[in-house]
Amino acid sequence: MVQNSFEKMIIGTALAFAASALLPIAKTTFRPLAEAGMQGGANLINRGKSYIQLARQEVEDIIAEAQFERMKKQLDQEISLLDDTQK
Repeated sequence: MVQNSFEKMIIGTALAFAASALLPIAKTTFRPLAEAGMQGGANLINRGKSYIQLARQEVEDIIAEAQFERMKKQLDQEISLLDDTQK
């Protein structure tokens, strides 16, 4: 029983030393990876925003064209009515 707890204490101490030695290595290794991941995420968000803006502009163009066609049709009808009344 005493030997089992002594082994656990040695293993725990060894893990603590290993963690303190590996932590700076992991920190220098994972920091650039995390920064690249964040930059990639930001680029993805910006690309999504530009696609949404492009789609919005396309929809606005379609609406403006439809409004123009409706106005043109209405003006053509009014002009034809004026022509009919003048004859």
